[in-house]
Amino acid sequence: MAEFRYISKQGGSNLALYGLHRGFFEDLYHSWLASSWRRVFAVVIVLYLAVNAVFAAAYMAAGGIENARPHSYADYYFFSVQTLATIGYGKMSPVTLPAHLLVTIESFCGLTGLALVTGLMFAKFARPTARVLWSEVAVVSPMDGVQSLMFRVANARGNQVVEAQMRLGMLRSETTAEGTPVRRQVDLKLVRPSTAVFALSWLCVHRIEPGSPLYGESPESLAKVQAELYCSLVGLDADFSQTIHSRHSYAAVEIRWGFRFDDIMGELPDGRMGVDYTRFHRTLPAPLDGPKAG
Repeated sequence: MAEFRYISKQGGSNLALYGLHRGFFEDLYHSWLASSWRRVFAVVIVLYLAVNAVFAAAYMAAGGIENARPHSYADYYFFSVQTLATIGYGKMSPVTLPAHLLVTIESFCGLTGLALVTGLMFAKFARPTARVLWSEVAVVSPMDGVQSLMFRVANARGNQVVEAQMRLGMLRSETTAEGTPVRRQVDLKLVRPSTAVFALSWLCVHRIEPGSPLYGESPESLAKVQAELYCSLVGLDADFSQTIHSRHSYAAVEIRWGFRFDDIMGELPDGRMGVDYTRFHRTLPAPLDGPKAG
């Protein structure tokens, strides 16, 4: 069986959920905010067309629309479009009581729907999001004389994220003393788990020394227990004054032993210092001269 990845690269769960019984409208607001813009616009367009189609059929059945061609569904449909959007060009208008009642109902639906969609669109648009660039791999190599696990992140937006906090953990498969297989979570301590201002890049370092869950491990042993690193970054967006977060994960095969990251800081021709993000994911060989990992 191919190795299963429990956590996606974006930090979400890959597990299939079943056995839960939830109504469609129980968490509609959360589903809206979590959906992609493509799906949101698709839902709005489908609902808009469907509502007009329903009212067009009702107008066609009730009649009483002046200047609408008899049995012309297109005329009734476009009259519904005008009514729902409160346009009212003046060419077609209701002249009977049933038609007036339908116009009243559709006008109310249009006003209510516009208010709801406007609020939901604004809530989704105004929600602060993090644009964090994570290194494609993590590396293991000596750092200050100690073999260390390292990965790096960068603020792709370039704004100020203050009081940023980073947490690193590892998932691995184990068997308890009773012989029960479990998926265990362990925390990995970072040398610098927080930074006052996260504006450029941040190299996160975990020292592999006695007491570390990685001490004595090797690429083979981590692959055997299906180890996965999961990272969580939380900070305060200085522009929005709201909390943002980003997650990522590294499978055992995405940890490169005996490599280090290439330096991305350098001096520009005009004397200023710059950051070269074209080398952000680049790694270079670095012999494992520190304490052995396996």
